[in-house]
Amino acid sequence: MSEKIMAIASGGGHWIQMRRLLPAFEGLDVFFVSVSPSSADDVPGRRYYAIRDVSRRDRMGLAVLIWQLTRILLKERPSVVISTGSAPALIAFGLAKTLLRARTMWIDSIANVRVMSSSGRQARRVADVWLTQWPHLSERQGPEHWGSVF
Repeated sequence: MSEKIMAIASGGGHWIQMRRLLPAFEGLDVFFVSVSPSSADDVPGRRYYAIRDVSRRDRMGLAVLIWQLTRILLKERPSVVISTGSAPALIAFGLAKTLLRARTMWIDSIANVRVMSSSGRQARRVADVWLTQWPHLSERQGPEHWGSVF
């Protein structure tokens, strides 16, 4: 039996990069989570959940997001969570590790050419695998560079 994988990304470039990983998920039990209900059209035939998009300052939105993610995690029970970013994914990592002891992989956005993203820097605390898409941003203590999705 294969492991269940949760692939989560916010909208825009993060979602585009997640979609570019689709060939890597072929034949695997993967479900997708993002911030726009219409993104379900990008992953036909796959389970898809839309979540609230929030900022750090939106306390009520954060509470709603945590509830949504907890519900999804407890329903699906993934053993692996993969993200190409942003804040909702960072929260999902923390919840998945706490609730399910899931393994996590953070792939920081290709757009962050000079420095890791804010969420990407924080992901170091909850990511089992912490990656940058730029070789010059990799460091001995992480993040690692395994290539890019572009």
